[in-house]
Amino acid sequence: MSSLRDQLDMERLPQHIAIIMDGNGRWAKEQGQDRLFGHFHGVESVRDIVEGCAELGVKYLTLYAFSTENWDRPIEEVTGLMELLVDTIRKETATLNKNKIKLHVIGDTNMLPDYARKELQESLDELKDNTGLNLIMALSYSSRWEIVNAIKNIAADVKTGKLEPFEIDQDTIKDYLTTREFPDPELMIRTSGEYRISNFLLYQLAYAELYFTNVRWPDFRKENLYEAILDFQGRERRFGKTGEQLKTSEPITQS
Repeated sequence: MSSLRDQLDMERLPQHIAIIMDGNGRWAKEQGQDRLFGHFHGVESVRDIVEGCAELGVKYLTLYAFSTENWDRPIEEVTGLMELLVDTIRKETATLNKNKIKLHVIGDTNMLPDYARKELQESLDELKDNTGLNLIMALSYSSRWEIVNAIKNIAADVKTGKLEPFEIDQDTIKDYLTTREFPDPELMIRTSGEYRISNFLLYQLAYAELYFTNVRWPDFRKENLYEAILDFQGRERRFGKTGEQLKTSEPITQS
C-alpha cells in the first residue's frame, strides 16, 4: 500500500472524487449472508476511504449512499439501511469532527424517515464549521430528480421576473443544482464491475474521468483508491482540445 501511495503525484490529485459504492449485496451473497451483512461491512470501506482521502488532501468526496430507486427494494432491506445509516452517523460524527471533516447531504431528504433526518441534521450542525475534507453523502438522490427540480426552480424565477430567459447559461443551471457549493468531480469510481453511471451526477460528470473496478465495495480499501488515482494521473485531460494544443498552451482549468 505504501509503495502505491509513494507513486502518486501529490501535485496532481483530483480535488473532487465521486464514488458509486456498488457490490454490497453481491459480496454478502458470496459470503453466504444476507444483503444487510454486505451493507454493514461496506461501512468499513467508507471509513477507510474517507480517511484515505483526508490523509491525501483531497478536498471533496461524494459517496452515492442511497438512490431514490433504492426505495423500491424490499422493505426489510430499506429499513435495515436506514437503521444502519443512523447508527453509523451517530458513531462516526465524533471521529469526523476530530479530523475536521465537514459533512454535506444532497438528495430528496424529505423521503427519509423522521428519525433519520433528525440524526442527520444533528451531525450536519455539529460538523458545519470544519475546514478539512468535504464529505458529501448522496442520500435519496437521483440526478434526474435534481435536474427536474432545477428546471422547475428556474422556470419559477423566470415567471416572477427574477431571471430572464436569455440570461440562462451553464453557470445558471449549476447554481440551481444541489451541488452548487462544490466543483464538479474530476474522478468517478464505480466498484463491483458495473459499467454504468446509474443516475448519478449526470450533469456534473460531463468531464470526469471514469474508473471502473471489479472489486466489491466491502473489499475496497486505500490501496484500491490509490490505484484509481494513479490511473487518473496517467490520463490526458483535454476538455475538447487536442494533445498538441495542450503542449503549446496554458494549463486548462475546468469551467
